Amino acid sequence: MPIQKLIDHLNAYLPLDAAEIEALHQKTTIRKVKRRQFLLSAGEVCKSYFFVAEGCFKMYKVDEAAKEHNLLFAIENEWITDIGSLHNDQPSELYIEAIEPSTIIQLNKSDLIYFYENHLKFNRTFRVIVENQYVELQQRLLQTISTTAEERYLKFMSDHPNLINRLPSAQIASYLGITPEFLSRIRSQQTKNS
Repeated sequence: MPIQKLIDHLNAYLPLDAAEIEALHQKTTIRKVKRRQFLLSAGEVCKSYFFVAEGCFKMYKVDEAAKEHNLLFAIENEWITDIGSLHNDQPSELYIEAIEPSTIIQLNKSDLIYFYENHLKFNRTFRVIVENQYVELQQRLLQTISTTAEERYLKFMSDHPNLINRLPSAQIASYLGITPEFLSRIRSQQTKNS
């Protein structure tokens, strides 16, 4: 059951009591999402956090030349949102799109504030979740500016082994900031070296 996946995920931070679990049932929405369906489009204000119970999503920007730049992937037991748009109530520059048929649990900003004010454990848990994602983003930025494309690919393989076979090469290349052709050469070289 999708809500149990969210409960288990949150319990790993701080165990929930019966009232907190009941509040989750009341304040969240379970949604089925089709492949290529958007949770957010550029120009919209992001209003929710999305917990991935099943499936895979990408968050990306499209530049003036209509080229995609992948910023983030989220799979089972991970969160995805445009935190800048959500917290600043400003139109997003990003898209959040399903790569696979998926199931999400949606937590609206107003309900998150309810949890912060009425179930203080959520305040601490979400702070840790956001801090962990910030650390990942900071590490990724450092890799992007200080490592080779091959090193970034090897790090991606190490950090995200579950994604390698779920994502098209073009999506991985976009995330790494390289062309699909260059990714193919890196993979070919890796195969020869194995």
